[in-house]
Amino acid sequence: MKNNSGFIALTSTIIISAILMTIAISLSLSGFFNRFDLLISEFKARSATLAEACVHRATLYLGTNPTYTGDVNLSVGDDSCTILPIEVSGGRDIIKVQASYENAYTFLKVTVDASTFSTISWEELPSF
Repeated sequence: MKNNSGFIALTSTIIISAILMTIAISLSLSGFFNRFDLLISEFKARSATLAEACVHRATLYLGTNPTYTGDVNLSVGDDSCTILPIEVSGGRDIIKVQASYENAYTFLKVTVDASTFSTISWEELPSF
Protein backbone atom coordinates (compact mmCIF):
# COMPACT_ATOMS: atom_id res chain seq x y z
CA MET A 1 0.00 0.00 0.00
CA LYS A 2 1.34 3.38 -0.98
CA ASN A 3 1.31 6.40 1.27
CA ASN A 4 -0.86 9.09 -0.47
CA SER A 5 -0.69 11.69 2.30
CA GLY A 6 1.86 13.79 0.40
CA PHE A 7 -0.27 13.81 -2.73
CA ILE A 8 -3.42 14.78 -0.79
CA ALA A 9 -1.55 17.60 0.98
CA LEU A 10 -0.16 18.92 -2.32
CA THR A 11 -3.57 18.76 -4.03
CA SER A 12 -5.24 20.49 -1.07
CA THR A 13 -2.62 23.24 -1.14
CA ILE A 14 -3.13 23.82 -4.85
CA ILE A 15 -6.93 23.97 -4.50
CA ILE A 16 -6.79 26.34 -1.51
CA SER A 17 -4.26 28.55 -3.33
CA ALA A 18 -6.51 28.68 -6.41
CA ILE A 19 -9.52 29.67 -4.27
CA LEU A 20 -7.53 32.38 -2.46
CA MET A 21 -6.17 33.73 -5.76
CA THR A 22 -9.70 33.87 -7.20
CA ILE A 23 -10.93 35.80 -4.16
CA ALA A 24 -7.98 38.19 -4.27
CA ILE A 25 -8.40 38.87 -7.99
CA SER A 26 -12.15 39.47 -7.72
CA LEU A 27 -11.68 41.88 -4.80
CA SER A 28 -8.96 43.69 -6.69
CA LEU A 29 -11.11 44.05 -9.81
CA SER A 30 -14.13 45.24 -7.85
CA GLY A 31 -11.99 47.98 -6.30
CA PHE A 32 -10.69 48.90 -9.73
CA PHE A 33 -14.20 49.15 -11.20
CA ASN A 34 -15.54 51.02 -8.14
CA ARG A 35 -12.96 53.71 -8.87
CA PHE A 36 -14.48 54.26 -12.31
CA ASP A 37 -18.02 54.26 -10.90
CA LEU A 38 -17.02 57.03 -8.51
CA LEU A 39 -15.38 58.98 -11.32
CA ILE A 40 -18.50 58.70 -13.50
CA SER A 41 -20.72 59.89 -10.64
CA GLU A 42 -18.37 62.85 -10.11
CA PHE A 43 -18.66 63.75 -13.81
CA LYS A 44 -22.47 63.52 -13.57
CA ALA A 45 -22.52 65.80 -10.52
CA ARG A 46 -20.37 68.33 -12.37
CA SER A 47 -22.66 68.16 -15.41
CA ALA A 48 -25.75 68.66 -13.21
CA THR A 49 -24.17 71.67 -11.48
CA LEU A 50 -23.28 73.15 -14.85
CA ALA A 51 -26.87 72.71 -16.09
CA GLU A 52 -28.19 74.35 -12.90
CA ALA A 53 -25.92 77.34 -13.45
CA CYS A 54 -27.32 77.75 -16.96
CA VAL A 55 -30.91 77.57 -15.71
CA HIS A 56 -30.16 80.32 -13.20
CA ARG A 57 -28.49 82.39 -15.88
CA ALA A 58 -31.50 81.96 -18.22
CA THR A 59 -33.84 82.99 -15.41
CA LEU A 60 -31.70 86.07 -14.78
CA TYR A 61 -31.79 86.98 -18.48
CA LEU A 62 -35.59 86.54 -18.52
CA GLY A 63 -35.86 88.81 -15.49
CA THR A 64 -33.90 91.59 -17.14
CA ASN A 65 -35.34 91.10 -20.64
CA PRO A 66 -38.82 89.52 -20.91
CA THR A 67 -38.32 88.98 -24.66
CA TYR A 68 -35.20 86.83 -24.12
CA THR A 69 -35.50 83.75 -26.35
CA GLY A 70 -32.53 81.61 -25.32
CA ASP A 71 -30.95 79.42 -28.01
CA VAL A 72 -27.37 80.17 -26.91
CA ASN A 73 -24.23 78.41 -25.74
CA LEU A 74 -22.96 79.79 -22.45
CA SER A 75 -19.50 79.56 -20.97
CA VAL A 76 -19.36 78.82 -17.27
CA GLY A 77 -15.73 78.92 -16.28
CA ASP A 78 -13.90 76.50 -18.54
CA ASP A 79 -17.10 74.58 -19.34
CA SER A 80 -20.16 75.38 -21.42
CA CYS A 81 -23.83 74.52 -21.61
CA THR A 82 -26.68 75.19 -24.01
CA ILE A 83 -29.91 77.04 -23.33
CA LEU A 84 -32.39 75.83 -25.91
CA PRO A 85 -35.09 78.17 -27.28
CA ILE A 86 -37.36 79.25 -24.45
CA GLU A 87 -40.98 78.20 -24.87
CA VAL A 88 -43.82 80.41 -23.62
CA SER A 89 -47.03 78.67 -22.60
CA GLY A 90 -49.90 80.32 -20.71
CA GLY A 91 -47.91 82.82 -18.64
CA ARG A 92 -45.12 80.33 -18.06
CA ASP A 93 -41.65 80.18 -19.52
CA ILE A 94 -40.20 76.73 -20.16
CA ILE A 95 -36.42 76.71 -20.01
CA LYS A 96 -34.60 73.69 -21.41
CA VAL A 97 -30.90 73.33 -20.72
CA GLN A 98 -28.38 70.69 -21.68
CA ALA A 99 -24.91 70.33 -20.26
CA SER A 100 -22.19 67.75 -20.49
CA TYR A 101 -18.92 67.11 -18.76
CA GLU A 102 -16.64 64.27 -19.83
CA ASN A 103 -19.55 62.46 -21.58
CA ALA A 104 -21.87 62.77 -18.57
CA TYR A 105 -25.01 64.56 -19.77
CA THR A 106 -27.72 66.47 -17.92
CA PHE A 107 -30.96 67.65 -19.52
CA LEU A 108 -33.10 69.99 -17.40
CA LYS A 109 -36.58 71.29 -18.10
CA VAL A 110 -37.60 74.11 -15.78
CA THR A 111 -40.93 75.92 -15.84
CA VAL A 112 -41.05 79.40 -14.28
CA ASP A 113 -43.86 81.86 -13.79
CA ALA A 114 -43.41 84.61 -16.40
CA SER A 115 -44.42 87.42 -14.03
CA THR A 116 -42.71 86.42 -10.76
CA PHE A 117 -39.95 84.14 -12.12
CA SER A 118 -40.68 81.64 -9.35
CA THR A 119 -40.00 78.02 -10.20
CA ILE A 120 -43.11 75.99 -10.92
CA SER A 121 -41.42 72.72 -11.87
CA TRP A 122 -37.88 71.42 -12.17
CA GLU A 123 -37.19 68.07 -13.76
CA GLU A 124 -34.26 66.19 -15.18
CA LEU A 125 -35.04 64.32 -18.38
CA PRO A 126 -33.16 61.46 -20.06
CA SER A 127 -32.87 63.55 -23.26
CA PHE A 128 -34.63 66.17 -25.36
